[in-house]
Amino acid sequence: MTERALRLGTRRSKLAMAQSGHVADAVRELTGRPVELVEITTYGDVSREHLAQIGGTGVFVAALRDALLAGEVDFAVHSLKDLPTAQHPELALAAIPKREDPRDVLIARDGLTLATLPDGARVGTGSPRRMAQLNAYARSHGLRIETVPIRGNIDTRVGYVHKGELDAVVLAAAGLNRIGGTAELTGSLSLDFLSVDSVLPAPGQGALAIECAASAVELVAALGALDDPHTRAAVTAERSLLAALEAGCSAPVGALADLLAEESGRGQIVTEMRLRGVVGTTDGSTLVQLSTTGPVPTSNDEATALGRELAHEMLAKGAAGLMGERAL
Repeated sequence: MTERALRLGTRRSKLAMAQSGHVADAVRELTGRPVELVEITTYGDVSREHLAQIGGTGVFVAALRDALLAGEVDFAVHSLKDLPTAQHPELALAAIPKREDPRDVLIARDGLTLATLPDGARVGTGSPRRMAQLNAYARSHGLRIETVPIRGNIDTRVGYVHKGELDAVVLAAAGLNRIGGTAELTGSLSLDFLSVDSVLPAPGQGALAIECAASAVELVAALGALDDPHTRAAVTAERSLLAALEAGCSAPVGALADLLAEESGRGQIVTEMRLRGVVGTTDGSTLVQLSTTGPVPTSNDEATALGRELAHEMLAKGAAGLMGERAL
């Protein structure tokens, strides 16, 4: 007798479907069971308000979590950066697979890059974090740019540049990579992958979260085979920093933990983890940017402590006053 298909809850967007499709393939291979995608519309998908207005935190995941709790789906795939930092008591974060490219990418007309944007360039992004860092970059280079708030899927955002309404837009590189067909989407537009020294990504950017009911012990164990320990340690530190700043995922906070490796006779050996964080005003006039380096965390608690420690240093340097509304 064939086993019942596992139901994977996913948002309906092209990117979400592509991400969930990759995970579905991996789960089929892992378990030998069929996997079917169940499309779910979230509040974040239907609201036309800007993310900063609707709160950002959880707007893309609440409906998926409701479906999990109601037993309508067996597991769900989220972009990790959309997930609230507090773990839901009845759900398990069963796996965080190996992370895609965490960087942001500038998609621009006429071969432009971040370094060659003209004075007065109009750059579209829905993210206060990107606005803060892009405006800070422009200020430090004696440049004036206008960051324009935009919403919509990848095609819609890139369309603003194709139609000449904006000079450039900034998106997550991971999203572009996952949907494939970048050449068809961007056509003659140029792609400038932004150095994390100029623009730090959102905490958890480029990583996926696979969530299921904590009570589904066998499924939690099976999905755990897709977990990447280094990615989990890095994003746990980043999200711990975000949580300790008491900021939601629409706050102007960037963070990236990367692993530092040394060459040895046996190849590269990972020795330390560096965590960088930034908080800024959206006009880029003030940024608090700090980093810390420590041993590679060997537990969730150690990764959490690294993030919390850096957040406290940033708060001592005035980060709290730069985030606008603090989550209560």
